[in-house]
Amino acid sequence: MKTLFLIFGLGLLAVLQVQGLPIVEEEEQEDLGTWYLKAVIFDKEIPGGRQGSVSVTPMAIKILDGGNLKIQFTFRVADQCHDVSVTLQETEEPGKYTAYGGKYVVQIIKSGVESHYILYGVTDLHGHRTQMAELVGRDPDFNQEALEDFANVTGARGLNTENVVIPKQRETCSPGGD
Repeated sequence: MKTLFLIFGLGLLAVLQVQGLPIVEEEEQEDLGTWYLKAVIFDKEIPGGRQGSVSVTPMAIKILDGGNLKIQFTFRVADQCHDVSVTLQETEEPGKYTAYGGKYVVQIIKSGVESHYILYGVTDLHGHRTQMAELVGRDPDFNQEALEDFANVTGARGLNTENVVIPKQRETCSPGGD
């Protein structure tokens, strides 16, 4: 389940740096608005993550001191809600962030579809390398063109595009809810 927290939360934050956001003074926070997770793909099976069984709330994004980013949202998988609040540490390499002491690395890939980004992440959990990617966008509506671009980019990185999960968009998370 820890992998799921990383996958859903960490990658999205890196998108914000691509958009040329201003540097914020230490300890200040700047609200960067709402983002939506449109699709996610893993190289491992998601426990309880059958197609249509994962739902997410919109993501709230903030720039923190030093260019770090914070994301907060909730997702539901296997009939359990999970609150996520993660801070990504900016690296010296543009478009890359880390979390959990550098154990999780996220690369931002601008989609060929306007207002969409692909977040490709790699982590080492318990001695096993795990790859994942997320398609995120500024609006909650499904976009077939963006999904096709996502499949092309992730397939080129060796991920099986048959493993794509498209989460349901929810305003709130309720265990046992639709």
